[in-house]
Amino acid sequence: MQRDAIDFGKTNVSRLFAKMFFPTLMGLLFGSLLNIADGIFVGRGVGSDALAAINVAAPVFLITTGVSLMFATGVSIVASIHMSRKNFKAANINITQALTVPLLLMTIVLAVIDCFPRTVTFLFGGSERLVPLVTDYLIWVSPSMLMCVVLFVGMFAVRLDGSPNFAMAVNIFEAVLNIILDYVFVFPLGMGIKGAAIATSIASILSAALVLVYMFFFTKTIGFYRPKFSAKAIRLTARNVGYMCRMGFSTFLGETAICCTMIVGNFMFMRYLREDGVAAFSVACYLFPLVFMAGNAVAQSSQPIISYNHGQGNKERVRRTFKIALIVSSVMGVLITILGVTASPLLVDMFLEPGIAAWKIAVDGFPLYATCFVFFTLNIVLIGYFQSIERSRRATLFMLLRGYVLVIPSFLILPRLLGPAGLWLAIPVAETLTFVTTIITMALPLKHHSR
Repeated sequence: MQRDAIDFGKTNVSRLFAKMFFPTLMGLLFGSLLNIADGIFVGRGVGSDALAAINVAAPVFLITTGVSLMFATGVSIVASIHMSRKNFKAANINITQALTVPLLLMTIVLAVIDCFPRTVTFLFGGSERLVPLVTDYLIWVSPSMLMCVVLFVGMFAVRLDGSPNFAMAVNIFEAVLNIILDYVFVFPLGMGIKGAAIATSIASILSAALVLVYMFFFTKTIGFYRPKFSAKAIRLTARNVGYMCRMGFSTFLGETAICCTMIVGNFMFMRYLREDGVAAFSVACYLFPLVFMAGNAVAQSSQPIISYNHGQGNKERVRRTFKIALIVSSVMGVLITILGVTASPLLVDMFLEPGIAAWKIAVDGFPLYATCFVFFTLNIVLIGYFQSIERSRRATLFMLLRGYVLVIPSFLILPRLLGPAGLWLAIPVAETLTFVTTIITMALPLKHHSR
């Protein structure tokens, strides 16, 4: 567990960004491949209905991820600022609070959800035909959802501790183990959708255990702090948790925005194209983590650098880091967009048997959907920047815009105007309009200032 010496305040910004970015990118890439492999095994090994069922259950996963990332992002910003001021005790207290509070919260939420899988199926756009599959998946995948809290908060803490390579290694371990277990449980053992869920849970539990071992025994500066339960301690915990939630709330909105998009998309695809349409839409949702990975890798790599130097008042280093983040996210977004538009049949073939109805719908629609990728990656980085400099209201505003205010009307209006093509263009329209609005909003203060 060799740690890298990282000085967020003095190391050359380009070198520092690269040192954070490549391990983060590789870790997230393997996480995305994990998700894609899961979809391939389910789609090819169980069938298109199973793929549709996971898409119906996926919003539960996204809610869990959203809560985890809200605390992880919030504590990353808060702890970075404390570290820039050499207040390591406060940083460790925040890390402990960011792990324990959401873990307790999500335990309660998931217990309720697992008691009512039928209700969840219809609430998230499913049908009677999908109820047994959704039920099987939700019950067995729930442990992995809880481990999301440990993994996301723990990964941010490990990176802050100066060990991005260890965080990358844990992500790779989780992905490889999940892929192996997916194959074994779905194909040789024939366990169907339940097998895929169990594979995900086992991989997540073991990966979370590695993070906890690091945090307890191998940290350099960041670690856990023994909690206190006095009235004052509880009051301070509530205050700290509230501040972390405020800092990370736009990230939570980002995940629930994807959740909202999937739910509305499930309903609209079911309405226009039935279960085959939902299965086709699920292919896009399975591939979407690759896009999210690109923007999120840049945002996660730049956030601690920007937050640390923002805390020290070093505006020039903040500006240089933000510029690098925009350039890298633009290049990655363009490349992924080109791949999505030109390689649609090859991508869909991985998930669905060529020639079936769901395959045809996905091949025709995915190139239209892929036009959103470049704008999505840029939006994630722009919103991450506002979070890093403690402009949480602005970050929340833009996240609401792209996730709710624009995407829901787009899904409702465009199919009426364009037919099935409108279903696939709803998200690109919302992401493009959000990007244009964000750039205009950022430019206006600059013009005013120049006068």
